[in-house]
Amino acid sequence: MSIVRKVTDIVSDLLRSTEYQLYDVEQNAGIVKITVDSSTGVTLDQLAVINRKISHALDEKDPIPNKYTLEVSSPGLERKLRKREHFLAAVNERITVKLGPHVEGERRFGGILKEVSADSLILEVENTEKHEIKIEDITQAKTVFEWEKNPKPGKQGVEPKVSSNSK
Repeated sequence: MSIVRKVTDIVSDLLRSTEYQLYDVEQNAGIVKITVDSSTGVTLDQLAVINRKISHALDEKDPIPNKYTLEVSSPGLERKLRKREHFLAAVNERITVKLGPHVEGERRFGGILKEVSADSLILEVENTEKHEIKIEDITQAKTVFEWEKNPKPGKQGVEPKVSSNSK
């Protein structure tokens, strides 16, 4: 069983009786990144408590044979989409997708995720054109948070003062 699978099982069991859910587990060299979420989001203080509990559980079960750094975080505003479940949760949201080098033609897309099937997704780009993309071809995908544009300072609808120079 892979380290990611072992860590996933341990953390899933640990979070089962809480309001938090395991979003993802990644291992890259000596870094194990665990992403947790809840329906109301996760605060920094909550992450600190969760981090200590996960660290203790991993020390106890010892699924990672070598030295590693543990990172525990929330998915954030722009969430990585790696699993089919992630894509399903992002339907009707704006996402970006990068396809592998084996794919002919355009390899970067951005638009609204309209549909997710067993092995593909439908992405609607700006001009309402729809693209079917195989999930197995995706090397990177994430949701896109759209910031509201604030008016430039001094341009908030304030009427200019008109002075009359009558003497």
